[in-house]
Amino acid sequence: MTTNTLVRAAFYAGLFVPILDCLTARVLAQAANPAAPRIVNIYNFIRNSDYRVQNSEDVLFEATSEEMKLVKEHNLPATWALQYDALINPRYQKLLKEQAGPNNEIAAWWEIPRQLAEKADLKWRGDHDWDSRANVGFSPAYTPDERRRIVDVYMEDFKAIFGRYPRTVGSWYLDEVTLAYMADRYGIIASCNCKDQVGTDGYTLWGGYWNQAYYPSRVNAYMPAQNKSAQLDVPVFRMLGSDPIYQYANANAIYSMEPVYAATGGSAAWVDWFTDSLRHQPCLAFGYAQVGQENSFGWRSIKKGLTMQIEKLARQSKAGEIRVETLAASGQWFRSNFSVTPPTAVVALDDWRHQDRKSVWYDSRYYRINYFWDKDGFYVRDLHRFDEKIASVTHDAPLKSSSLTYSTLPIVEGALWGTKRQKAGMFPVVLSADGTGSPMEPNGAPVVKELNATDLSIAQPLLGGGSVNIVCSENKITFAALDAQSQPLKWAWDCIGGSKQASAVQNVKAGSVSYLYAGARYDLTIASDSGSCQQMDDGVVRLTPNAAGSLVLLLAE
Repeated sequence: MTTNTLVRAAFYAGLFVPILDCLTARVLAQAANPAAPRIVNIYNFIRNSDYRVQNSEDVLFEATSEEMKLVKEHNLPATWALQYDALINPRYQKLLKEQAGPNNEIAAWWEIPRQLAEKADLKWRGDHDWDSRANVGFSPAYTPDERRRIVDVYMEDFKAIFGRYPRTVGSWYLDEVTLAYMADRYGIIASCNCKDQVGTDGYTLWGGYWNQAYYPSRVNAYMPAQNKSAQLDVPVFRMLGSDPIYQYANANAIYSMEPVYAATGGSAAWVDWFTDSLRHQPCLAFGYAQVGQENSFGWRSIKKGLTMQIEKLARQSKAGEIRVETLAASGQWFRSNFSVTPPTAVVALDDWRHQDRKSVWYDSRYYRINYFWDKDGFYVRDLHRFDEKIASVTHDAPLKSSSLTYSTLPIVEGALWGTKRQKAGMFPVVLSADGTGSPMEPNGAPVVKELNATDLSIAQPLLGGGSVNIVCSENKITFAALDAQSQPLKWAWDCIGGSKQASAVQNVKAGSVSYLYAGARYDLTIASDSGSCQQMDDGVVRLTPNAAGSLVLLLAE
């Protein structure tokens, strides 16, 4: 990544973060579905040089060479993704041809260095051979025709060197024009992009399919498609192994599987926690994590963390608890098993920081939602809709800004709509006779279960008796609440988002809320006879269940 990331890496590497082993059986959750594989990709992408690193060519080559030795020692499959400047360097060609075993994949990493741009007859706008600014080093920086020319140059040289075209391509962000051209002309079968983040290194990807993989829209690579006719049949896997509790719009710290970060990916206790959730918590279609590190960090920074991770993964793989494979193998499996994006879940009911926080993510081709528990109770922290018809801002035109931002359609936005004084989210409240709402208080841990291949249920006991029961389905969410006598509870969801929510909400009707965000119009609809919507005087949007205590939100047109 860019300078900020490397500076942060050096800072975190010097911290000692004590993390006690938090893998005790204190949570209630369904055992892992044996039919749903837990997949791990070891994915190392390779640059030739980095202007931020002294003696970068030697430092970066050493990192890749040592990563190769480590993976070979444990006989694990891995994907090695080459940026063009590394592709044309004979040192990397020799290393990969001689050392990458038959269970390894040699793939493409899609950042645009000077050598690639100039060979495609484009003027280089960067200050170095590789420039991390989004309007220089990323594919959206170029016109659609230029993007295709760049692809042709890369693919011709890759085939000349390795005798075939790559099967997968990765990037912090890869646009849909480039991805479609790679798939249609050169047979790319899978891709990967950066985890969701806000502002890190100037790259914002926010509101997308949280983890696992999705089929993107043909007009927007970040937006999951709803229909096969509108999708690119190239699954996009989410990189870096995001912490489902703490890696939520956090621009000041990174909580991921990247081994360079001492508090998380570099911590044996955190990795145990993360992989325990991956292996043993509900996930619906499949669980997924990407492991590995860009070579720009250098071997000294990543050696300890990556060695620890690979040793753990090797043991888990040998025990049959996870499936370590290349990105190409994962992509082929996904395409063979799913004609459209399947629902998946990421569940973390134990907090490695011992703050009693919990997080449940549910994703489908129609929406994503996050349920969150902390000291103040439980609430919906995030709800975004997906719409395949909304074209990317760079679909037809090149990116002008040095940073990039891609987003989906927020209904509940806990990251960007809150303030220090007021959290944003969708909060459950118990209603008094006059309609005043008081916070609904949980009592103990939630019970999370897979009901079938697509539906996830959450049952949250309440203080004083009763419970809230939630079923996340592919195109809707069903809520029901009962009191201690098993009678319908009088309750509601209060959507709070301050001035930013007020700006997005255009109209509130009895059965729907209309939004306008980043030029896109969309609705949140309540199923007929299942409740109502109301705009409160303080700007809160209240969603009130029917007399039976039930509410159904429709998330598909």
